[in-house]
Amino acid sequence: MRKLLAAAAAALCAASTFAGTADAQTQPTGVWRNPRNTVHVRIQPCGRDMCGTVVWASARAQQKAREAGTANLIGAQLFRRLRREDGATWGGRVFVPDLARTVPGTLRVRGPNSVVASGCLLGRMICRSQTWTRVS
Repeated sequence: MRKLLAAAAAALCAASTFAGTADAQTQPTGVWRNPRNTVHVRIQPCGRDMCGTVVWASARAQQKAREAGTANLIGAQLFRRLRREDGATWGGRVFVPDLARTVPGTLRVRGPNSVVASGCLLGRMICRSQTWTRVS
């Protein structure tokens, strides 16, 4: 009986360790840069959800955001109310600074150093996606 309990406990520990590793691989937490390396966003837990806040932006990106009506790009929350939809996909809202609009969107974890951010206009009829890369 002791051997059976020990084996069951070991299996449970192994399963919880594996689940924790798999979950960490689908979490979008960290600092990410857009394809042109003009914006860096820190994605982290925000209450029950995840959110992504601009921590760095090029002078040009800041200027374009100001011209569109976003006074302060640094500190702006680009990814809002992200909640896990399935394994590695998070759904929520995406703020597009150069349009000064918030649209429905997703963040899909593609690997340890890559996420695909998508935002859609007009009821998900016009969508745009970008692959963001982890900043080390």
